[in-house]
Amino acid sequence: MADVNVGLYVRMEAKPGKEEEVAAFLRSGRDIVQEEPGTIAWFAVRLSPTTFAIFDVFPDGSARQDHLAGRLGSALMERAPELLSEPPSIEQLDVLAHKLP
Repeated sequence: MADVNVGLYVRMEAKPGKEEEVAAFLRSGRDIVQEEPGTIAWFAVRLSPTTFAIFDVFPDGSARQDHLAGRLGSALMERAPELLSEPPSIEQLDVLAHKLP
């Protein structure tokens, strides 16, 4: 079983009219994180018509930092002014318990 100790919760609010572009961007992120061995699990979700989030988990803080500095994190920060009504809210968290296949 994978060792999971830390994670990220990133909440995003789409600009009016940009909701489907945000959804498409997040769907395309899956291919990028597939290349990150330190990203154990990654989820992109829609919380409401305009609110989206990413939840992902890592074995340690180093893998989490690698992910934040990686291709998807860079792309998100680059596209945020175009797609989002405010900068994404990025929360670092500790995983207390998990169930993975």
